[in-house]
Amino acid sequence: MSDLLQVILQAQGGAPRWNEIQTITAHQSVGGVLWALKQSEGVVDDAIVTVRLHDEWASHSPFTGPDRHSVFTPERVAIEDANGNVIEELQGPRESFAGHELTTPWSRLQLAYFAGYAMWTYLTEPFHLTLSGVETEALDTWSEDGETWRRLRVTYPETIATHSPEQILYVDSDGLLRRRDYEVDIAGGAPAVHYSSNHREVAGIIIPTTRTVYVRDPEGHKTETVVVTIELDDIKVG
Repeated sequence: MSDLLQVILQAQGGAPRWNEIQTITAHQSVGGVLWALKQSEGVVDDAIVTVRLHDEWASHSPFTGPDRHSVFTPERVAIEDANGNVIEELQGPRESFAGHELTTPWSRLQLAYFAGYAMWTYLTEPFHLTLSGVETEALDTWSEDGETWRRLRVTYPETIATHSPEQILYVDSDGLLRRRDYEVDIAGGAPAVHYSSNHREVAGIIIPTTRTVYVRDPEGHKTETVVVTIELDDIKVG
């Protein structure tokens, strides 16, 4: 484990506390231009998202109906009713995005896949950086808006579904995660810069409650286009 990763973990609750946690649940509200581009407006807004920490699993409820919820894993996504009966499912969901561009519409199951892996990535950080196969490397610093942030390159194994195999995290002087750079591989490799703010302590860990994602320009700066916004409240740790 790199020294910078240890700093990040300690600042956001410490590895022992994160190891004790099994699930995180939160109410989410989303915005930004992505949902209209993907013809998915309103489906995951005003939803309850639940993630597991020790395996990659997520669910949004409601999802496409008041008595329906999504179930995401890297190998399979499904829509189920309140009794757990499968309404729709898709095996090997990543393969279904072949040839997609930023403006290619998503099916409901493809939306479940994206929303599932994205929120799992966000809600389980920094704990998931300690999982088997995840590699980290400290990079040089970055200056932005009068602050100097340390940077951590993260390389994910094929077994973890996320935006792109390589991502870069930005860490402020307090050890808090403030920014994440990646390419959205399932949307034509669209470059994104993702900011985290309004960090809150919940049951001994620190969770950012506001996230804003912009298109990233070739120099690594945000543009004016807000792709996604996420606001979290009613966060519970189990």
